[in-house]
Amino acid sequence: MQNPFSNTAFDMTALTASINLLPNNYGKIESMNLFPGKAVRFRHIAVEEKNGVLNLLPTQHPGAPGTVGKRDKRKVRTFSIPHIPHDDVVLPEEVQGIRAFGSETEVQALANVLTDHLQSMRNKHAITLEHLRMGALKGVILDADGSTLVNLYDEFEIQPKEVSFALGTATTDVKKKCLEVLRHIEDNLRGEYMTSVHALVSPEFFDALTSHAKVKEAYERWQDGLGLRADMRSGFSFAGITFEEYRGQATDPDGNVRRFIAQDTAHCFPLGTSETFSTYFAPADFNETVNTLGKPLYAKQEPRRFERGTDLHTQSNPLPMCHRPGVLVKLTV
Repeated sequence: MQNPFSNTAFDMTALTASINLLPNNYGKIESMNLFPGKAVRFRHIAVEEKNGVLNLLPTQHPGAPGTVGKRDKRKVRTFSIPHIPHDDVVLPEEVQGIRAFGSETEVQALANVLTDHLQSMRNKHAITLEHLRMGALKGVILDADGSTLVNLYDEFEIQPKEVSFALGTATTDVKKKCLEVLRHIEDNLRGEYMTSVHALVSPEFFDALTSHAKVKEAYERWQDGLGLRADMRSGFSFAGITFEEYRGQATDPDGNVRRFIAQDTAHCFPLGTSETFSTYFAPADFNETVNTLGKPLYAKQEPRRFERGTDLHTQSNPLPMCHRPGVLVKLTV
């Protein structure tokens, strides 16, 4: 009996193309397009830091020699790209009854079964990538078990910025706190540009902010009272910062539910930058992918021993990176 999965429609290239075309059902940060993907050929990347300083140029008489530019100091840091494999299996029971001798829809029916498995596997990779990207926005990228993969503050030798909004005090000048955040981000762009500042906040932080005496009136008047009629958790702008409630969470390998943003906290970052955020994708560890540019996801299948089903293997090799961790600001209630 011929194995229907031997059809070229189920080889590595076809499955990889399929899993990258499936809808991504998870990821607020993905939908913001904050971390554009960059394909690389190696399992590590090197990030070069240049301490560029803009100096005022003095005027000179015509014919006078010009000022000489100074070389910037450079530092090169190397980061390993995480390897995230995930396996599943298609059992004979799942395709029982759909095989018909000479049927033209056999491959199509098998593809539907396979698509269901690939969609589930893609969703797990998507929420994992969301978790890694949220870590990059916080300056510390964590593994699924909570261990640290990359501490960007340590790597770039800078101190993390944290601003207490003191929302429990009615007299706190929240606008002044927002301006402190904006000025810190602007000072640390270091030659980069931005269009606005965004904050992903925990539900507790959002409630405390919008109910604060100094903010409540502005919140109620937001868009001529729209805040009273609609759900404004998707974005409320105040003093130059757009605050958006973020409820991302997932279950770790031990069954514990991990919130991507801790209670009573928020994380600010600039939008509209050109080179501050990226997601690097390395190639899979397959013979077919040697010396090729990485893709967001890979998929492959092979028959199980004694033809007792088909093993599915997917993997992703992503590293979300913030090249300027100084622009990241943590807020607390």
